[in-house]
Amino acid sequence: MRILALDTATENCSVALLIDGRLVAREALLERGNAEHILPMTDEVLAEAGLALSGLTAIAFGRGPGAFTGVRLAASVTQGLAFGAGLPVVPVSDLQAVAQRVFDTETGAARVLVCSDARMHEVYWGCFERGPEGLAAPVGAERVGRPGTVTLPAAWSGEARAAEGRSGPGGVRGAGSGFRAYPQLREAFAARVEGFDERLLPRAAEIARLALPEVAAGRILSADQALPVYLRDEVAHSTQAPVIKVTPH
Repeated sequence: MRILALDTATENCSVALLIDGRLVAREALLERGNAEHILPMTDEVLAEAGLALSGLTAIAFGRGPGAFTGVRLAASVTQGLAFGAGLPVVPVSDLQAVAQRVFDTETGAARVLVCSDARMHEVYWGCFERGPEGLAAPVGAERVGRPGTVTLPAAWSGEARAAEGRSGPGGVRGAGSGFRAYPQLREAFAARVEGFDERLLPRAAEIARLALPEVAAGRILSADQALPVYLRDEVAHSTQAPVIKVTPH
């Protein structure tokens, strides 16, 4: 299985290539210029692995939510590469990718609340549990809203856990830039979340890993379905990403 993954939803521009369990990756924190870096980084990982685009199984990408232009960029580049090489695509949630980073580094974490800064005094947020093979599985829908609208699933509450004969917060972690941007959010969940990592951003490495079972199960899409997810109503109507023409290697 050979999966190329791209992500430009945040300032962390990244590309990863997962080849039969081996990972080749590039990433860079950029205030701007993701568009100028994403294709050269893609060329680098393919060259290091000695692969051409046509030798891939699929292309995965961070489909959002995230910065409007960044999410569109990842979808556009993915469309262009996939069209040029005749490859299927796999969209992966950027919030889910952040949760996966937590599960990979915190062995005791069973549940993660991810809150990413959405600007405009809002956060993108979602809840995830450790699923089979340690992969992040969503619990409920991803949302966008004011920090005060963020809630944990009822099953994660102390009352529910007490009814199950269990105690404590249940290994819940908080992750994402939203906790840094809005300190009141961190304060609101201080008693229910065991720890916070407000530095974590999505990466292509985790996107590739999350895409692997999707590809294995045949849950793949055609290139024209490489569409961004914004969550905000004012951009929800703009679902078709522009196609970037790319000449396959």
